[in-house]
Amino acid sequence: MKKLVLLGSTGSIGCQTLEVAEAAGYEVIGLAAGRQIEPLEQQIRRFHPKTVAVYDEQAARDLTVRVADLSVTVLSGMEGLCQLAAMPEADMVLNSVVGMVGLLPTLAAVKAGHDVALANKETLVAGGEFVMNAVKKHGVRLLPVDSEHSAIFQCLQGLPDPSMLRRLILTASGGPFFGYTKDQLRQVTPKQALKHPNWSMGAKITIDSVSMMNKGLEIIEARWLFDKPADEIDVVVHRESIIHSLIECVDGAVLAQLGEPDMRVPIQYALTYPARTPSPVKPLDLAAWNKLSFFAPDDDTFPAMQLCREAITRGGAYPAAINAVNEQAVSLFLQEKIPFMRITELVAETLEKKIPVPSSVEDILTVDREMRATVLK
Repeated sequence: MKKLVLLGSTGSIGCQTLEVAEAAGYEVIGLAAGRQIEPLEQQIRRFHPKTVAVYDEQAARDLTVRVADLSVTVLSGMEGLCQLAAMPEADMVLNSVVGMVGLLPTLAAVKAGHDVALANKETLVAGGEFVMNAVKKHGVRLLPVDSEHSAIFQCLQGLPDPSMLRRLILTASGGPFFGYTKDQLRQVTPKQALKHPNWSMGAKITIDSVSMMNKGLEIIEARWLFDKPADEIDVVVHRESIIHSLIECVDGAVLAQLGEPDMRVPIQYALTYPARTPSPVKPLDLAAWNKLSFFAPDDDTFPAMQLCREAITRGGAYPAAINAVNEQAVSLFLQEKIPFMRITELVAETLEKKIPVPSSVEDILTVDREMRATVLK
């Protein structure tokens, strides 16, 4: 029985992971959440983990009272998340927390010798070089959970030699505002932006999908996961979200991974790799879809993706800087404190700053804090 630690258990990915783990008969020995203790308490009573962690310390104190009748240890803060991620009994840690909070727990799991299933893209966007060096040093596996990166990972299983790969092709749905003009985008509200046409996701990643920032961050993530430069990673808008991503081989052959837009497939593959096991996801009926469409990204109207390309090309802490600014700006947009278009403008302004080259993870965290502060001024 595989023993699983799940970080971000109350979010969309976390809840679906618990569904997959329960069906597979895995033992959930650790759970972590940000501050949503009511659903976390329900999960604790259902899955009986040995240890849980809550990032918000007051929420952790409240949860301790609520589960006083149970034999469970409640940890708190970043220290608690890292301690949970490093539990020696774990066979795998799945990290689905949102934002930069996920970086240090990922490193803690890797340094403890655990394989990590990663759904927290900020881990690689901000700390890619340090994380991948740690993965190699400790001899663990970093398995992608994002649907696009999982699709590429699955396609790569068909290539016996990395030299056979020419380029990666990420797919993007285009979000609810596909085809909009800049003038139209200036009027959008958080309520409109949160209505994604294909996927049910958390608020932050949904807004990132609308701005195409999510796809830009995925380019950076793919650069580290698959050791490919940004100019060998392309993006195509695919409205139906049936093709989850593709790879092109040096002989011109293109391999794609297809399926219903259901996150339980990439979650399960990360947990069971290299095996494939039955899942509750409905079979893909291509005839029912009738046709699939593809479009070039509109980088003029949605420039976020190109800004991310520039950041990873510059290297250093620039990806961490734009990630921090975007994360803070999205939060302000959701609070209706800034307009939608201002998110990308702030990211562009960040690339005009001189960002020092980081020599450690602590330097990355410093850049993150400083860049967030610039947005809040």
